[in-house]
Amino acid sequence: MDIKTAQSTEEEKQEVKNLHNKTKQKLWIGSYLLFAIICLLLYFILRLKTFDVIGTYRKTVLSLLLAAACGFGVLILSRIIQGIAAKRSHTKAILYNVTRLIRLISFVIIIFVFISFLNSNWYTAAVSLGLISLLLGFALQTPIASLIGWFYIVLRVPYKVGDRIQVSDFTGDVVEINYFDTTLWEFAGNYMTNDLPSGRLIRFPNSMVFQYQVYNYSWQKFPYIWNEIPFHVAYDSDLDWIENTMRDVAKKELDPETAMHVKELRSLIKETPVDEIEIKEYPFVNIRINANTWVEILLVYLVDPKKSSAIRSNLIKKVLTALLKEPAKVMFPKGDSR
Repeated sequence: MDIKTAQSTEEEKQEVKNLHNKTKQKLWIGSYLLFAIICLLLYFILRLKTFDVIGTYRKTVLSLLLAAACGFGVLILSRIIQGIAAKRSHTKAILYNVTRLIRLISFVIIIFVFISFLNSNWYTAAVSLGLISLLLGFALQTPIASLIGWFYIVLRVPYKVGDRIQVSDFTGDVVEINYFDTTLWEFAGNYMTNDLPSGRLIRFPNSMVFQYQVYNYSWQKFPYIWNEIPFHVAYDSDLDWIENTMRDVAKKELDPETAMHVKELRSLIKETPVDEIEIKEYPFVNIRINANTWVEILLVYLVDPKKSSAIRSNLIKKVLTALLKEPAKVMFPKGDSR
């Protein structure tokens, strides 16, 4: 997903477009069906006595042809299931992951089909497959754990493409979720003090979802976070007037629908065991004593995490402009201690 525009990437768009394109779907299914028929025809032709001259290779070729026909049958079924998923899914990111999952399962089934046809003894095939899996398990522990992590991400959806997340020390917007790793477009980081994109990409193994907490700032039911801006004023300022002014400015500058989001949050909290939490009217202002020589007034508001920097900057300018219009009511600390 393109984080700047919150739109799907070209790869996702093309993937989803192809799934919804009935002509292409029929073309793929028709091609697979044609190849399957060709394999079956060759299979029956090679069974004729005329081809006894091939000798010991005849049985292997027949098994390969039959396995190939079954493999094309699996691909046809896979395309049909992908078409059904495309009709029922409304989210491009989820459809993209479901498609990749279906293709992975199809690939595994095709491999199993070929192993089964090439080895007529099921017990021997199972033992061989078990030994190979055991060896690969020891040699490829991290990739296998990452593949299992990918299944967990697809099924449990701790995050999806486009979400802003934090895993361990990595923070960023999810750009891509592959079978073995996840790619983030980093925000903040070592070179930034705000939550703007740093320009760097972070790629981490999917197995990290089992080792660290996943912080998702883009929860589908409530994709907002609380933010606050501190303002410092002198003790003898008109605190009531400052509080009302800051609230009025915030209401004008913030999204008018944000008040509805606060009501949605209240409803969500009521559905949980933590329904005793009090959600104040929005936006609200907290006042506390700073450790130095002034009163600290906090403007607390809801914001889309990807827009927090721009909104914070705009609010600071607007609030300061409004407060400076009344120097008799708003006295800022002066001197070197500021």
